[in-house]
Amino acid sequence: RKQTAEYFTSSSDEDEFESKPSLTHKVKRSLRRRRKLEKETKQLIKQEELKRLHKAQAVQRQLEELEERQRALEIFGVQLERELRGESVSGTQDETQMLHEWFDLVLEKNKLMRYESELLIVAQELELEDHQSRLEQKLREKMAIDGKSK
Repeated sequence: RKQTAEYFTSSSDEDEFESKPSLTHKVKRSLRRRRKLEKETKQLIKQEELKRLHKAQAVQRQLEELEERQRALEIFGVQLERELRGESVSGTQDETQMLHEWFDLVLEKNKLMRYESELLIVAQELELEDHQSRLEQKLREKMAIDGKSK
């Protein structure tokens, strides 16, 4: 009886011992899951940053191309205005043709200016999205701090 009593007491001690490792196992699993989620979140953030960067680069290229087109239109417009005023000696086109070209030029320039405004708005949106992402990252870092340190 003493041996069976010792066996039962020792087995109950083992049960307690086995329950503790299972708790630590659960904690470890929870920590692994948390780290995995954090890693995936960081990867998603990086991907979003790269997308914004590529989009910002595309917007910048379009703005540069737009600026070149506007300069070319400006040069052509100046030449056309000189011809309309009679300051140029080319005289190859009649006045109505030159006025028509000049109005087309003004319409094209206005269209380019509207497009430039749209691109600037897109650039501003990207900047705001980037700022929001940085703020969210700071918030995540603050929330990760344990309760005692807060």
